[in-house]
Amino acid sequence: MQYDAIYLSPHLDDVALSCGGQIFAQTAVGQRILIVTIMAGEPPVPQISPFAASLHARWELAAEVVAHRRAEDVAACAILGAAHLHWAFPDCIYRQHPETGDYLYTSEAALFGQVHEGNTAVLSQLTAQLRTLPPCERRFCPMGVGNHVDHQLVRAAAEACFAPDLLYYEDYPYARQPEALMRVLATGNWQAELFPLSPQAIAARVAAIAAFASQISSFFNGRADLEAQLTNYIAQVGGERIWRCMGTA
Repeated sequence: MQYDAIYLSPHLDDVALSCGGQIFAQTAVGQRILIVTIMAGEPPVPQISPFAASLHARWELAAEVVAHRRAEDVAACAILGAAHLHWAFPDCIYRQHPETGDYLYTSEAALFGQVHEGNTAVLSQLTAQLRTLPPCERRFCPMGVGNHVDHQLVRAAAEACFAPDLLYYEDYPYARQPEALMRVLATGNWQAELFPLSPQAIAARVAAIAAFASQISSFFNGRADLEAQLTNYIAQVGGERIWRCMGTA
């Protein structure tokens, strides 16, 4: 099937968090949208790191954690009217060094730093798999606002495949910090396109984010706080911004 647009989501919530409003608006007028979640695979071994276990506890998920999160994504995509595709790459919190077996990311701080050299094979495999995507008119990937290592990996692979025609979305909620967005914008000649959102599109984005019930506590103090923070941010921006990179700085 040919799609009007494909959105690349590093994790099982990133696209809903960042640009669910525009996707709802597009599917409402008959456009075919596909959300591809890259890091939707099971942990490669039964034993996970203490750090990953602490995140499972925060999410209040004890068993079949990734399967539960994939089910949340299916519900969110249904709210947005988009098709979904889940790839088998494990989240960085589960990945291990291919030679030593050491966990690559064992703290919150490590998630927002340099991409570990143990991810070389992952980047190569991801780039190859992106080339198998169905045809579409527009392809979107995260800008990398906030510097999350998985967002960096997805952007690097997408640029290797689809630049210079690639479009970028702001990584929410990291984009709430102006300095985080400015650090990305300083790396190139970026041009923004504003996508205004109707009240219905805003409500759909809120509902899609809320479908990821296990993840709300990572960023918000409940559903009411989610709705208030997101509504305020959208009002501040004027909708959702999509970016093109016209060259490096």
